[in-house]
Amino acid sequence: MAIYAVGDIQGCYQELRLLLQQVQFSESDQLWVAGDLVNRGPQSLETLRFIKALGPRATCVLGNHDLHLLAVYFGATHHKRSDTLTPILQAPDKHELLTWLRKQKLMVYDKHAKVAMVHAGIPPCWSISKAQKRAKEVEKVLDSTLAGEFFNHMYGNQPNTWSPHHQGWNRLRLITNYFTRMRFCTVEGKLDFSAKGDLDSQPHGHKPWFQFPRKDPNEQDIRILFGHWAALEGEANAKNVFALDTGCVWGGKLTTLRLDDMQLFSTPSITAKPLSPETNNDTKVTE
Repeated sequence: MAIYAVGDIQGCYQELRLLLQQVQFSESDQLWVAGDLVNRGPQSLETLRFIKALGPRATCVLGNHDLHLLAVYFGATHHKRSDTLTPILQAPDKHELLTWLRKQKLMVYDKHAKVAMVHAGIPPCWSISKAQKRAKEVEKVLDSTLAGEFFNHMYGNQPNTWSPHHQGWNRLRLITNYFTRMRFCTVEGKLDFSAKGDLDSQPHGHKPWFQFPRKDPNEQDIRILFGHWAALEGEANAKNVFALDTGCVWGGKLTTLRLDDMQLFSTPSITAKPLSPETNNDTKVTE
């Protein structure tokens, strides 16, 4: 059995199937997906159906585009011009698919393998154990009758710095932003959403979240997998941090990491691109 972790699929279903063929993905293997299963690519519905059908062989975290889809489904926001979500929202099995989607996690952690996976990142002001607890706060609400109300309050950039005193929707919004939108922050976890480019675009006083030392020095050997940041082109250049979003939907490639030996595999994009990463306004997805 092998575990393969894949970056942002974003509806690039054909590339996903080609990538799995390349690694000879078998019925005994598992697929970890680092969020953004859907949107911008042409086959989000097929992607959702395929990953859901894997059952317990699939482990997913939610990305900002996945949450956007759920917010549209719950009536908390409207389609955006660049969205490609209509086939899902018109599908006869949409309720089953989206009920499954909102039961996915914001963070997964395999204690035995010492591997954590999130969509955007883990702020430097949290240890892995604290991050797990914060993720569960949001996951509990998503899997409850309060889910619709959560999406009504999800959008926004404030508060932008962690405090244990944050309560209610403000607290849940900030936790969600850390896990699904973060790129640059301060050591205290103050977020900046103005820059989305490569590492040279960092705002003054901020760094990529993964360039700060871990909060708990005993967690230095934990490997963190994340997506979300296509401009990195799969290069985080930080110990035990692995960037999996290689911009397939923007004409790059779809990449998977085999966790057993940390070997990378990729397949080039064959997907039509409506936008470029520079005009990708994905920070608006959860504002």
